[in-house]
Amino acid sequence: MTIATIGYEKSSLEDFIATLLTSQVQVLVDVRQLPLSRRKGFSKRALGEALNDAGIEYVHLKGLGDPKEGRDAAKAGNHGEFLRIFAAHMKTKEFKAAIERVIPFAEGKKSCLMCYERDPEKCHRKLVGEALSGIIGANIKHLDVPNGRATSGARNKTRKISGSSEGLATGR
Repeated sequence: MTIATIGYEKSSLEDFIATLLTSQVQVLVDVRQLPLSRRKGFSKRALGEALNDAGIEYVHLKGLGDPKEGRDAAKAGNHGEFLRIFAAHMKTKEFKAAIERVIPFAEGKKSCLMCYERDPEKCHRKLVGEALSGIIGANIKHLDVPNGRATSGARNKTRKISGSSEGLATGR
């Protein structure tokens, strides 16, 4: 079983959704604490509607989001502080309850964790994915969103985060 992650930084909504469709994602789990965005189409309501139109289920789980202090530390380039803050958040009842809500999606449908940052190494979704993998034994894949995906039909590239090197949609 493979769970994807994706960041929408510098992506158009069309390319983002085309990447999800190419990867056969059935459920997008938004792991932003605040599902707001200055990027057109990526705020909760607009994103949920666009995904629904594409046949992809949208779920927002605030409890899996990075607390404000962690986001501030990440923005300031203090990766160690960001990691410390998020590790503490992962021990909370809110986080544990939210990760339990992801399990049925991850076990039953091709699921993808979403946040803003393109690079999963700089994003808490990698830590959420690893926690989920520890519970259900899934491999984690990061999906890159190539510019022009919506019009080119180019194959989706995946980058290994942990687990096997098997592609999410291609079975490689």
